[in-house]
Amino acid sequence: MLRYIALRGLLAIAVAFTVSLAAFLLLNVAADPAQAIAGEDATPDVVESIRARYGLDRPMAVRYFDWLGGVVQGDFGESYYWHKPVASLVADRADETLTLAFSALAVTILIAIPLGALAALNPNSWIDRFALGVAVSAQAVPNFWLGLIMIILFGVMVPIFPVSGDDTWRHFVLPAFVLGASSVPAVMRLTRTGLIEVMGADYIRTARAKGFRGWSLLRRHALRNAILPVISVLAVQLGQKFGGSVITESIFAINGLGRLALESILGADIPTVQMLIFVFAIVFVAMNLLADILNAALDPRIRIG
Repeated sequence: MLRYIALRGLLAIAVAFTVSLAAFLLLNVAADPAQAIAGEDATPDVVESIRARYGLDRPMAVRYFDWLGGVVQGDFGESYYWHKPVASLVADRADETLTLAFSALAVTILIAIPLGALAALNPNSWIDRFALGVAVSAQAVPNFWLGLIMIILFGVMVPIFPVSGDDTWRHFVLPAFVLGASSVPAVMRLTRTGLIEVMGADYIRTARAKGFRGWSLLRRHALRNAILPVISVLAVQLGQKFGGSVITESIFAINGLGRLALESILGADIPTVQMLIFVFAIVFVAMNLLADILNAALDPRIRIG
């Protein structure tokens, strides 16, 4: 298992390196960074001045390895737009995104696992079809549309929750629901499938012979085994919440990393955008690595050593 984890860790590092290189190339090749910073109406002299000021006149390979070396040393560069260290900007906004991501994961768990359990206990019934219908609907609805509907329903028609800002826990209720709903289909279907498979096992028939039924059977015997693959999937979903927070944070005016990414794109702040892409990639890769480790720990075919 240790060898397996080491190999997956090396693969994760390679993926993070590839993402950083791809982000750098896309941001520097798709458009002229100096022209983007100066603006469309800037004169050639101003553009050249900005190019020299920020070191954009150096070869691209030199700039990339200079940036990568800075990242390794903890120097993420300075923002062109806010004129502050990028590390400071990321640190100031990370708490809001972490709160939103974990709140969204809690919403996913509270909706998907009970729905999957209900569907597994009543296969091919109207309850099962209803649960699958909810999953399909959640998968089909885009986040921006669901966010606007939540604002209209619970911010305008029935003003229960605030629809912008991040001052209190109430500000995170609607965005957490919107962001968490997108993960409900995958977790619900996996829970349902796992429970249906487990319910046919010999030890479940023995538990039924001892008098266990319904939720008692599910809670004490079936769920603990069926839920193990779900945990690894939840780790991946948590990683996706960080990258997927851009739209949700923008809709609900949450000052997190997602909104920072959008503002940086609009402000042509290449160092901040590049670092945020790298941070999102690192988090996603780390969560995938955690999921691989959990799968390895639960897979009897992978030996520990």
